[in-house]
Amino acid sequence: MALSKGLDWLLDDLTNRIAQVRHVLVLSNDGLVTGASATLERQDAEHLAAVASGLHSLAKGSGNHFRTGRVRQTMVEFEEGVLFVTAAGDGSCLCVLSGPDADVGQ
Repeated sequence: MALSKGLDWLLDDLTNRIAQVRHVLVLSNDGLVTGASATLERQDAEHLAAVASGLHSLAKGSGNHFRTGRVRQTMVEFEEGVLFVTAAGDGSCLCVLSGPDADVGQ
């Protein structure tokens, strides 16, 4: 998926170099895809960005409500994968979908 050639090569590099990483994308806080690895079709990238944006927003709201500070990372563990969402600069998030055997401490 080619949205931002300047960023996509870096996201592709992550999927190629890091074991278990399946898909990587960068999204705006409002859920718009700004870069995605070639492993994602456009429709899947947009769906994953919407999911990541919603999860990050819910986590931020919970942190604000309970005064626990800024969100560092949101992680969802599935039977067959792990989804990570983390802030990536002002107004952006990095989303990584990995396989189930990913080293979550890496």
